[in-house]
Amino acid sequence: MKLTKLFSMQRELDTFIQQNRVGEADVFKEKGLALLIELAELANETRCFKFWSVKGPSEDKVILEEYVDSIHFLLSLGIEKNFDNLDYWPAGEVEGDLTQLFLKTIEVINRFLHELTMEAYKEIWIHYGAIASQLGFTNEDIITAYLSKNEENYNRQETGY
Repeated sequence: MKLTKLFSMQRELDTFIQQNRVGEADVFKEKGLALLIELAELANETRCFKFWSVKGPSEDKVILEEYVDSIHFLLSLGIEKNFDNLDYWPAGEVEGDLTQLFLKTIEVINRFLHELTMEAYKEIWIHYGAIASQLGFTNEDIITAYLSKNEENYNRQETGY
């Protein structure tokens, strides 16, 4: 999947937020934590780790929205470190069930937050691709949900979220 348009849209949103809320503050570590929190919220909606419960996962729409919340922060982190020249979603395989994928993704996010290399950044994308595959999300699903959430994020900023 081509990422150029998503990076461009995220850059515009980040600029809007920075001008209206944050000012010139360096918020890289906050975005890193936000990515980890959004990943946890995604895991929570899938309920994949809740062995003690018989309740099933949330609706696909809810899970997809949580998924693209993460993508917003993943794009934003790449922009902050000038990795927004990543034209396409990197291909790669990650083995494991959904719970294992979440744990592995936490590891690669933490590695990136300490190494700040393009290779570490690509690994996050590869892991998110594996999660999307496990959840049955297509590229089109992700793009459509990202566009919708991007619009919602602007609306939230304009209404004092």
